[in-house]
Amino acid sequence: MPEGHTLFALARDLHAAFAGTHPVVTSPQGRFVEGAAQVSGHELLAASSRGKHLFLEFAGDRWVHVHLGLIGTFTVDEGAWTAEAPVVGAVRMRLATDAHVADLRGPTLCAVETPDEVAAVLERLGPDPLRADADPERAWRRLQRSSRPVAELLMDQAVLAGVGNVYRSEVLWRHRLSPFTEGRAMKPASWRLVWEDLVRLMPLGVATGRIVTVEEQVLEVEAALGRGERPRLEERTSSVYKRAGEECERCGSRIRTQVVAGRNLFWCGRCQRRR
Repeated sequence: MPEGHTLFALARDLHAAFAGTHPVVTSPQGRFVEGAAQVSGHELLAASSRGKHLFLEFAGDRWVHVHLGLIGTFTVDEGAWTAEAPVVGAVRMRLATDAHVADLRGPTLCAVETPDEVAAVLERLGPDPLRADADPERAWRRLQRSSRPVAELLMDQAVLAGVGNVYRSEVLWRHRLSPFTEGRAMKPASWRLVWEDLVRLMPLGVATGRIVTVEEQVLEVEAALGRGERPRLEERTSSVYKRAGEECERCGSRIRTQVVAGRNLFWCGRCQRRR
């Protein structure tokens, strides 16, 4: 499932392409015909994201709420659009102007909602490290009340919005934190390290289109951004994610794996011992 940085970048691209325009909205697949008719021709005011949820705000208090789920994609293509632009695959929703076409395929959710319904969704979600208005104390309060392991809580979108399996495995390893520490036993200083690292790392994912967590690459990307250059990475690397059975680059111990919150967690058996 796409993690929060992917949705944030997608919202940025959709906003740049369609904000202030009156796109034609259709449903070539036929499963969103009524919803498309409610927003087609209305001004698109803004595209935004919270965690793994995407919102398109149209004039007239109409919002399109999208969740990509496991297989969904939303592509934004430049180029003169015509009525004959080919539809490739099962396109649930198409937005089109003379300059841009965006096609949504395979989402878990695509629905027109009211402002109150959108507000209710946002209220259920935890803070998103990519958003300037995020309140880390809200997540901390939920962590403190829970006996569940921190590796499970980091994947709970009601605790922290946008963090997925890769970020949770890598960030816990980066700070030598046991993934099995109960939320209520986590120290405030440890939570600050996790939050501040996510705030540092996730924007690099937005900038590169890749999850960047290995410190050497992190510094490389930060330096390129500091010079005003577009960072380019040949491949994504990780310290523990999908490296089960290999040696930890920090201590040489074996990297382990276990299903936690429905996904394969990866951690070092020595660096991240329960304390």
